[in-house]
Amino acid sequence: QVQLVESGGGLVQAGDSLRLSCAASKTIVSNSNMGWYRQAPEKQREFVARITSGGTTNSADSVKGRFTISRDNAKNTVYLQMNSLKPEDTAVYYCRAERVGRYDYWGQGTQVTVSS
Repeated sequence: QVQLVESGGGLVQAGDSLRLSCAASKTIVSNSNMGWYRQAPEKQREFVARITSGGTTNSADSVKGRFTISRDNAKNTVYLQMNSLKPEDTAVYYCRAERVGRYDYWGQGTQVTVSS
């Protein structure tokens, strides 16, 4: 079983930056599709950003130009750099490691709260 542990969340003001980290307990980051998702209160979980095993990245329109996903294979860690944060970015952020047909792991989440 693989564990994903998110960290880096917190309470910030609008316009501030945060960097989230997701550390995997096993060496899977380099050969998995790694993603960040978020869930705001009373809303469904939504896609934020993804980096494929091949290194291709994509992100939701709502965060394009503000959020950047990256990974460090040597540290088995994926990052989400979040700049120009807005109150509507407030949510629990979850990390996901997926390899289609083989596994689909989720972290426990980290809270991000952006005050106006």
